[in-house]
Amino acid sequence: MIHPHTELRFINDKIGYGVVATQLIPRGTITWVRDEFDQTFSARHIASLAPLYRDLITTYCFVDAKGDSILCWDLARYVNHACDPSCRSAGYDFELAVRDIRSGEELTDDYGALNLEEDFVCCCASPVCREKIRPDDLLRYAETWDHIVAEPFRRIPAVAQPLWPLVKEKSLVEAVLAHQSPIASCRQHYYSGLMCPSFLP
Repeated sequence: MIHPHTELRFINDKIGYGVVATQLIPRGTITWVRDEFDQTFSARHIASLAPLYRDLITTYCFVDAKGDSILCWDLARYVNHACDPSCRSAGYDFELAVRDIRSGEELTDDYGALNLEEDFVCCCASPVCREKIRPDDLLRYAETWDHIVAEPFRRIPAVAQPLWPLVKEKSLVEAVLAHQSPIASCRQHYYSGLMCPSFLP
């Protein structure tokens, strides 16, 4: 489920639609949680679908660590890619704002963390744009992305969290916030069945 202070807006002719904040969403706010309404499709199920459905799954789903395709039931499926996104995830089934997201600003994610099946060319125009987003980006950049998430994650108790009731890993998050365990790495989301990165031993 996407944060309630969002709406779908037309961004431009090239991007199409995106999810935009309707008021300030402070750094450390949980912006999305995988919930019970999100649909899960196994590879076998997808293979049995008509081509039109398979195309829609390719467009709107992400792949989880088990290799299942997840279709978000709400506006979350319209969150666009950016190489310097406003939202990121640690190793849990939720994302949080890694910086303040102002009213009218787009909520974005890094598709390199979503177990892509193939490369795509990025045109996000960020100063840190990687230009080509690859299936193994999650492993290549995990350490950097974990570092980006660490400080906002510690702010979870300091800001309003309307999505907290939907978080399934509450005890794990609370242990991190109590300094009893480390933050789980975003590597936890990697599905190794998609590819074998050439840079790994």
